[in-house]
Amino acid sequence: MLALVERGAEVVMAARNESKLTDTMADVRRRVPAAAVHPLRVDLADLSSVRRAAESARAFGPLHLLVNNAGVMATPYLRTVDGFELQLGTNHLGHFALTGLLLPQLLESGDARVVTIASQVHRMARRAPVDDPRLQPQRYQRWQAYAMSKLANLLFTYELERQARERELPLKALAAHPGYASTALMGAGRLDAPTSMRTRILSGAFAIAGQSAEMGALPTLMAATADLPGGTYVGPDGFAEMHGMPHVATPRKLARDPQAARRLWEVSEEATGVRYP
Repeated sequence: MLALVERGAEVVMAARNESKLTDTMADVRRRVPAAAVHPLRVDLADLSSVRRAAESARAFGPLHLLVNNAGVMATPYLRTVDGFELQLGTNHLGHFALTGLLLPQLLESGDARVVTIASQVHRMARRAPVDDPRLQPQRYQRWQAYAMSKLANLLFTYELERQARERELPLKALAAHPGYASTALMGAGRLDAPTSMRTRILSGAFAIAGQSAEMGALPTLMAATADLPGGTYVGPDGFAEMHGMPHVATPRKLARDPQAARRLWEVSEEATGVRYP
């Protein structure tokens, strides 16, 4: 985001924590005094908040780029305001709803791009998340739930791109993953979510072994700005795509399954009540 602002882009910064949003905007303006940045408060785990945010965003007019970057990782079993499992609800369904509600403004730009942030953890998912997201699993596995939410990000990207090409819409859908970056994602769950010893250990390991947040942001920046075709997946070029400079990556085969993508789309429309125009 900072790189875009430094090059003159007008940026809408969205977050659910108002104080952190205010602090981040102040930091951006300290670094780039002429920065054109606007706040947008939205909680992706609350569809009423998503709808309010989309309504507020109408004031911004045509949108050229949407980066779906919100996420929670490996949380205990919790439900969103709307009754969805928290990780799928936040990481996928919230983004699905927001993208659909903002689609008219994206298309109005005449050359729109939607970049959704996935993860190499999508490779751990045993199946696509195409069940009713309100059903409580018999056995909840937090890392498996996270992996399925990240697989959902890719299935969503490829189905959005397919529909855009089929309907000849002026929009591209791309995805990116940061590799192993040292961020606070593991602690980004609900405030009342207890942190397990395993999560604390993994957070520490990421802090030591992970690449910087700035390096982790490069694949997103490439997906957002480079001359790439729709449906491109970008990640680091190092060993196991954990570190390195951004390059075009290859997801697992299940992420490109058109039947799973279409089924997830149907489930997402039914769950959120958002149908793309």
